[in-house]
Amino acid sequence: MTALADRDWRLIRDVPRDGATQMAIEEVAAQTAIEDDLRTVRVYSWKPSTLSLGYRQDPETVDWEFCEREGIGVTRRQTGGGGIYHDRHADISYTIVAPADEVPGNLMDCYELFCEPILDAFARMGVDAGFASAERNAIYHPSCYLRDINPAHDIVAPVDGGAKAKKISGNAQYRQRDVVIQHGSISYDLEARKHIGVFDAALDDSTFTDRVTSIRDEVGIDRDEAVDSVACALQEWCDADESTWREAEIEAARDLADQKFATDGWVRDREVLEAGDR
Repeated sequence: MTALADRDWRLIRDVPRDGATQMAIEEVAAQTAIEDDLRTVRVYSWKPSTLSLGYRQDPETVDWEFCEREGIGVTRRQTGGGGIYHDRHADISYTIVAPADEVPGNLMDCYELFCEPILDAFARMGVDAGFASAERNAIYHPSCYLRDINPAHDIVAPVDGGAKAKKISGNAQYRQRDVVIQHGSISYDLEARKHIGVFDAALDDSTFTDRVTSIRDEVGIDRDEAVDSVACALQEWCDADESTWREAEIEAARDLADQKFATDGWVRDREVLEAGDR
């Protein structure tokens, strides 16, 4: 349990939502953390399956026709890095939201703190996972799972696999309105065809499977058990109370999704809304 457990936290086992709403609701949770002194950890999934672009990612790297044909949504994150295909079933995602003045100011130290429950979740599942022991060069930079592996925030399995270890989770964070938001993607299963297909590049499925592993490949447990392991690890890490979103938060997230995260201006051109327009 973290030293932050003496604060007020809530755990939200979220229902599946579209990508724009998933991104918007994190900003709403940040506002709640500041205004109501209530921090959030949550576990969630995406419906429909969604490609989330990194903040500075060129939209020309996306195969828009493939995404439309496969019914895959596209949004853009506030965090940097490469794009991530969040499959409805093969991806498990999480969020941690806390006031910035309560967590380490050093980015690497904050990653280490916020990844504690994620590493604990893998241990509960029996997955031998940990931070990458060394950097590895990118295979395809626009894809989060195929870009360079960073020991600071990329989790691989097996932990002592060296150059043969494969990525199983990517994590990113940003600071906004005096709040730190960390979100991450955990690979429950491999959907190599779609992970590769969402990008406008000539890549073989094996490019993905040679670099990435999954919970199912490592230990074979079912998805519900994996999701529960992540939720319980997050909850125990900060002694959170089980909760749900307030109706006002959901309404605010829908409004922000419509105004920002679902718009072509944000997704394709990364236009930033003025503070007064939010």
